[in-house]
Amino acid sequence: MSTTHSPSERPREPGEPTLVLRRVAKSFGQVVALASADLTVHAGSIHALVGENGAGKSTLVKIVAGLYTRDSGDFELAGESVNFTSTAESKAAGIAVIYQEPTLFPDLSVTENLFMGRQPVSRFGRIDRKAMRAEALRLFERLAVRIDPDRPAEGLSIADQQILEIAKAISLDARLLIMDEPTAALSGVEVDRLFAIARSLRDEGRALVFISHRFDEVFALCDTITVMRDGRYISTDDIAAVTAEEIVRRMVGRDVSDLFPKQETTIGDVLLNVTGLSSPGVFSDITFTVRSGEIVGLAGLVGAGRSEIARAVFGVDPYTAGTVTLGGTRVPPNSPTAAMARGMALVPEDRRKQGLVLESSVARNTTLSIRRTLAKAGIITSGFENAAAAIWASRLEVKTSALDSEVGTLSGGNQQKVVLAKWLATNPRVLIIDEPTRGIDVGTKAEVHRLLSELAGRGMGILMISSELPEVLGMADRVLVMREGRLTADLPRAEATAEAVMLAATHPGGAADAHTGTPNEAVAS
Repeated sequence: MSTTHSPSERPREPGEPTLVLRRVAKSFGQVVALASADLTVHAGSIHALVGENGAGKSTLVKIVAGLYTRDSGDFELAGESVNFTSTAESKAAGIAVIYQEPTLFPDLSVTENLFMGRQPVSRFGRIDRKAMRAEALRLFERLAVRIDPDRPAEGLSIADQQILEIAKAISLDARLLIMDEPTAALSGVEVDRLFAIARSLRDEGRALVFISHRFDEVFALCDTITVMRDGRYISTDDIAAVTAEEIVRRMVGRDVSDLFPKQETTIGDVLLNVTGLSSPGVFSDITFTVRSGEIVGLAGLVGAGRSEIARAVFGVDPYTAGTVTLGGTRVPPNSPTAAMARGMALVPEDRRKQGLVLESSVARNTTLSIRRTLAKAGIITSGFENAAAAIWASRLEVKTSALDSEVGTLSGGNQQKVVLAKWLATNPRVLIIDEPTRGIDVGTKAEVHRLLSELAGRGMGILMISSELPEVLGMADRVLVMREGRLTADLPRAEATAEAVMLAATHPGGAADAHTGTPNEAVAS
């Protein structure tokens, strides 16, 4: 991994500190979110803030954004001591936070969202829509992006929503931009565009904070890196002076020598058999198997149809042709209930929207899939829920102050563990898991990988969908590759190299180039 900048991208010397936090502490009752956090961000630089889920990054950002007030410590902006009590105060001081999924008004136009609450008015006191539109076009031109200022915000991609928030920050002349996991839902092209904009903002003299679990992006984009662990400041270094391995050790407080702890397992009989599955315009003629004790990776570029296949196999989405059998018994289409009854579980890609009820407790979410089994004389008590949830919370090491805490208050990694716990509690024979480690830190990734390996060792069949190629190559016994709704390769672990997977994912010939025979023959082999 390169830790140097090309000459054209090497940043100029950073200016004066824009943001300074010293010994900042914040507690919520008995829970200490920040014990002693330090962060200094200079003008004209991009500063990475990294740490495991639960390290305190989000709490720190919310203090800067005015959502929380600190209990103690120093908070300075451009040399002046500040203490924001609202997000309006933070924005007025020149701070903008770009979240992974911005919140927009979907029924309003791009321009109306851009100038919400501060529309220019004409001399007659009316909103000057012509001036708003012209300014929106100027901002997008400055950012070198093409977004129709008149289109509704509804339907904008996540990438364009983030660009809209950045344009808003520039229009407000924000001096500090905080980007919180901005690339988690973006394609490679969209990431490149976002990074080009970030570098241009840096070169204008603005200060940027970049929060990400993706080390390749951190080392490609950032100038400086600060590590947090357990609510405390650990270190700050020039990005060129450290390696990813050193950063991992500081984040987790131990060596993570094996991020992919794949244990050898005995591959048994076929559990899941998918034959000729088709959905017009989505995927076509999908045939594959998953055996007992086997982890099958499903790879491909964004939009290849991987998640759609998982949802169809589980019965969430319809299909027009083909069959799904589990343990030799056909699974009826369009029926997640039937899939569950036959021993299938699906951990969805979007855990917050599809996998959790954020307002409900950790215990309630963990037991959602087994509630009928907990009833005594038709009654389910919180004691029954907590007893059942405690087993999985302990096994998966879910970090929570209490099982009756709202699951929405947990870190992303712990939310992922709760979703896993919910489905593992059903004791499935086949687990379909979509993006198992998206948005979680490196230490938790290793824990999730270890758990998947253990489950396979006990005879469970696992279909793992992932956009992270190292994860697929590190954990899968076989790798299925998709391109434009079709399976193009079925690669055994020994042949599943990065080059072979990318060839099958991008080349029109697919598996025909990687193996002898047609793509379908390769898949069926």
